[in-house]
Amino acid sequence: MTADVWLPIPPDEIAGLPQGPSYRFWDGAEEFPADPADCVFYVVPYMRPGDVGLRPMPRMSSVRVVQTLSAGTDQVEPGLRHLPPGVRLCNARGVHEASTAELALTLVLASLRGVPGFVRAQDRGEWGGGFHPALADKNVLIVGYGSIGAAIEDRLVPFEVARVARVARSARTTERGPVHPLTDLHALLPQADVVVLSTPLTESTRALVNADFLARMKDGALLVNVARGAVVDTEALLTELDSGRLTAALDVTDPEPLPSDHPLWRAPGVLISPHVGGPTSAFRPRAERLLTDQLRRFVNREPLANVVLTTGTASA
Repeated sequence: MTADVWLPIPPDEIAGLPQGPSYRFWDGAEEFPADPADCVFYVVPYMRPGDVGLRPMPRMSSVRVVQTLSAGTDQVEPGLRHLPPGVRLCNARGVHEASTAELALTLVLASLRGVPGFVRAQDRGEWGGGFHPALADKNVLIVGYGSIGAAIEDRLVPFEVARVARVARSARTTERGPVHPLTDLHALLPQADVVVLSTPLTESTRALVNADFLARMKDGALLVNVARGAVVDTEALLTELDSGRLTAALDVTDPEPLPSDHPLWRAPGVLISPHVGGPTSAFRPRAERLLTDQLRRFVNREPLANVVLTTGTASA
């Protein structure tokens, strides 16, 4: 049996891959590049529908590592039940921080400064001024303070925000200040002018942003979602948008892709981008560095980075 590594980037385009494994290129095509039973290290195709990445997993009887190129792993977790015990699932921490944080800041600034309205006026050939809120002096709440949340704060600080509050699953202290546990969320929401979601999708964060969450946000606040669409209860958000009490900027939606007839497209005060937080020119070099480092660790039998869970254990 060969020891195959499946990569969604052509192996000859990745500098520094360690010698030893047989590298197979598969980006989700209909035909597999080899027998899935021979794959020991599976890198899931990036930006493909979830069922594409799951398709070979029931036949991967020899796999030892499943590596995503996304920050979240929820899209491949349904396939883990087909795998043998001891398989390590790794995410792409370090790959998407710059791109996603850039987009989060873009959505905040565009929404506050009225850029969507300017674009529509430009299409009509209309010149109209007006008064718009600035990001300066605003209180910002980041819900999901991992590496992407920290990168978002790094980019917020130069804009002279008044305060950044941080929330994660559990409390801790960082160089920038305390991270509050999720249990403090309801007390923090009424103070925030901007709420940025960058949390992974888990059972505890699914529909975290429900009617109660939104009701606790202050009048006129902006909700920004660069996490997963299902973190937000879409119907509850639509109710607040239709009332004009809140605004939103969404890179992810539930459902996704958003159907053309969905009312969210036409809701007042919402800016929608089509899940483009990760795929930028910054993705490829960072993804290649992650893969070469992980495969070097794997070949040398060193501890892997970014292990989210191991199959057959309580955490799985």
